[in-house]
Amino acid sequence: MLCGVTAGAWLGAAEAPTKLVTLGLSPVVISLGMVIGVFLARWTLPALIQGTSYVAADLRQAPHLIVWAVLAGCLWAVANTLTIFAVRDVGLSIAFPLWNSNSLLGILWGIVFFRELRGADWRRWLGVLGGALLMFAGGTALAAASAAQVPAKDAMRGVAAALAAGALWGTMYIPYRKAYLTGMSPLSFITFFTVGELGMMTALALTYSGGATQLWSELSGARHVLFWLLAGGFVWVVGDLFQQYAVKYAGITRGIPLSNTNQLWGLAWGILVFGELRGASQSVLSQVIGGSVVMALGAGIIALSSVSRSEHQRWEEAALNEAQRYGVDSRYTRARIAGEDAGGKRRRTWIDWLVVTIATVIIVGFAVNAQSPQIAVRGGWVAALIVATLGMLMTAAISLWRTTKFN
Repeated sequence: MLCGVTAGAWLGAAEAPTKLVTLGLSPVVISLGMVIGVFLARWTLPALIQGTSYVAADLRQAPHLIVWAVLAGCLWAVANTLTIFAVRDVGLSIAFPLWNSNSLLGILWGIVFFRELRGADWRRWLGVLGGALLMFAGGTALAAASAAQVPAKDAMRGVAAALAAGALWGTMYIPYRKAYLTGMSPLSFITFFTVGELGMMTALALTYSGGATQLWSELSGARHVLFWLLAGGFVWVVGDLFQQYAVKYAGITRGIPLSNTNQLWGLAWGILVFGELRGASQSVLSQVIGGSVVMALGAGIIALSSVSRSEHQRWEEAALNEAQRYGVDSRYTRARIAGEDAGGKRRRTWIDWLVVTIATVIIVGFAVNAQSPQIAVRGGWVAALIVATLGMLMTAAISLWRTTKFN
């Protein structure tokens, strides 16, 4: 539950660089820049925390999950690109609740495919489903409150893009859950997840831009702000990593709605930092506050609806079915479901330090050439939100290490 809430803070912060679309940058260039940052982070963090040898041990146990990880990465890349179009057309405040409909779809897949909420009492069913509906209702109220700020000619296009992104992200959680029921560590899964991300995003960028020459020209024109996009991708990976742990230990039905509190954080960045609703009427602001309170209430209800012992037994049955289907050692699966080590070696080699060094050099290189984008921000609120997200990171990371050693 703690990982889910922390994921929301970091996923919300990662959307801030998408405001660069207001400077006239292509949505595909912005998405590609973020995906490059994501790629660097997804290889660097596992190398630092566990080492690539640990990742290799995981993959030897369940090699079939490479395919599922690449598929999930492809879905993410398309969905992320759609969110950039949505932010361009309807703004961050409105786009967030629409693509966060993914939590409702994720709950459906969790129940249908992975036996989540089976064996749970009626109070937990009511807590999860009622909390998710409250969050969606609150998010919809936020969208309605700020819809008047958007030109009508762009609204339907932005709404369609945001809803399509939500559908793809909701479906993406099926590979997530398959991986974690089998026993794979989130740090191992995301390593190959990013292969699908970068491959699909490169194909999209080349197609949309009209070829490699045109794409290179657009990237060169945006070189002074690419660092901020890479940084956004890196921040997104931190949030997604906690989301992955939330899905592993709390299931899709809890982990995804809790991580979708990113809408509240996205709203905070949009309003407090970028002044998206500046000049809005009192009634609009009242709706925004009311919708935020309803969303927070829904998240709180879900957080209190923890997994019962009988429900967890159903998870174990689903996990053993996965292990049997793909020929995975059941002892490995049982150990990993409980957050225990299953014999993977946690050591760092020269390969790990090479990965970290290359990623650091690339990021520093972009940072040296970076310029502050010409977007008005409120520095005090930026500092406050950064302190809050870092505090949540430390709390969740320490708790996760003490409990599972990041297994």
